[in-house]
Amino acid sequence: MSVPPRFRSVNSDEREFRSVLGPTGNKLQRKPPGMKLEKPMIEKKTIIESKDEETKKPTTPASPRTTLKQCSSLCSSILRKNSASMTASYSSDASSSCESSPLSVASSSSCKKVMRRSGSVSSTRKLSIGKEEDKVAGDCFADGRRRCAWITPKADPCYVAFHDEEWGVPVDDDKKLFELLCLSGALAELSWTDILSRRQLLREVFMDFDPVAVSEMNDKKLTAPGTAAISLLSEVKIRSILDNSRHVRKIIAECGSFKKYMWNFVNNKPTQSQFRYQRQVPVKTSKAEFISKDLVRRGFRSVSPTVIYSFMQAAGLTNDHLIGCFRFQDCCVDAETTTTTTKAKKKNEREGDK
Repeated sequence: MSVPPRFRSVNSDEREFRSVLGPTGNKLQRKPPGMKLEKPMIEKKTIIESKDEETKKPTTPASPRTTLKQCSSLCSSILRKNSASMTASYSSDASSSCESSPLSVASSSSCKKVMRRSGSVSSTRKLSIGKEEDKVAGDCFADGRRRCAWITPKADPCYVAFHDEEWGVPVDDDKKLFELLCLSGALAELSWTDILSRRQLLREVFMDFDPVAVSEMNDKKLTAPGTAAISLLSEVKIRSILDNSRHVRKIIAECGSFKKYMWNFVNNKPTQSQFRYQRQVPVKTSKAEFISKDLVRRGFRSVSPTVIYSFMQAAGLTNDHLIGCFRFQDCCVDAETTTTTTKAKKKNEREGDK
């Protein structure tokens, strides 16, 4: 059983009022019956004086309990003042905007909505203008034309001219097809920029890439040290060009032209890739692998599927210009004209045979 607590007997006259920590904070003991109110009045006076001193000197509080109360009261008053000032400023702004606008009869809430909408519209306009500026900055060519992603404003002029005038245009000339096949084979050692810078010298060395004339050239004279051909290409590439010219001559004798042999692989119609991004452009395709196998079977050298696909891109057998490039539509038109001309030629040949 619990034992009741023991209390020390104290005279009622000597008892003082002390603060007691209750559940809702510090409270004073209740006055016992029959006691005078002299001491509590004194304590109230001291409490009022201490409060005045605390308000005068807030940096040196009397006790931590009083500082917490003061901080809470100060924070609440500051928040009330800020909210009042903000509402006043909002109302003044809204009224001024309503008065300045032609719809002065509208309420302040409608004015705020208009202000928010106008702010959102201006922000969207800024974003759209920024996007347009980014697009224009990406296409910073002097002529204002958009080109494929691999053609940059810092690219070599001969490379840009090759892209704008020749790359992707359907070729129906045997000499030009043989030239592009030889130049594509040189990509294993050189870049397009280096090849195009040496193009005129290569034409002089290899008789304008006439397959019949190149097939009659002497290997030893071309591959001798100190010759112009050795300074342009390696000995392996020179020998491959000479060997391929002889096989092209055989194809011309067999099929009538090198053009017919090559364009039969795509049914005399260029392939329209319609790529949007550079990463979509492949390095080789199944069609390139098929052509490479047939050429290797005939004895050609340096005709890997990658080389053949580069040749197909340059000769216009496939249109790999990005759809954002200005040359894409031009090459599509050229492809349609080539298909119509080939169909007309076939029709005339059939009528002549009859």
